[in-house]
Amino acid sequence: MVNHLRQGDLPGRLPGVPDDELHQTANVLHSASLRLLRRARTVDGTMDLDGPRASLLAVLVFGGPRSVSQLAAIEQVSAPAITKLVNSLEEQGMVERAIATHDRRVVLVSATRAGRKVLERGRAARVRAVADLLEGLPARDLRTIRRSAEKIGQLLARSDDHA
Repeated sequence: MVNHLRQGDLPGRLPGVPDDELHQTANVLHSASLRLLRRARTVDGTMDLDGPRASLLAVLVFGGPRSVSQLAAIEQVSAPAITKLVNSLEEQGMVERAIATHDRRVVLVSATRAGRKVLERGRAARVRAVADLLEGLPARDLRTIRRSAEKIGQLLARSDDHA
């Protein structure tokens, strides 16, 4: 029997997952994160980029130039898939390629000024969409959410450093 959730409900306990505070929190956070991203993506039309190209451009805008192999690892796709995305973004004037100064065998991909502007416009639209969701919450709740998001960001940055 399939249990369908009502609008606004988050899933309950999952079979095979411990029923403790840590896993309950992870379950609710996972579900809320997916729904929040889905909500934020509703405004992505302002960028004229699909999800994979927007994600790749974000890596370059916020992380700086990367090689194709680094981009493939970060985006968790094959080198040919990244090459296709890079080619598309390059044709649109969003990214450019250059030979690395430290090793002439390496080609680095970086965001252009136009790519940065498109991504910043899209990010601003996403932030406004999330702000619309949060509007009306008491300042105390907003501070709690911000502190929690900052903590999650720190945990992700630390795990990325060890990956």
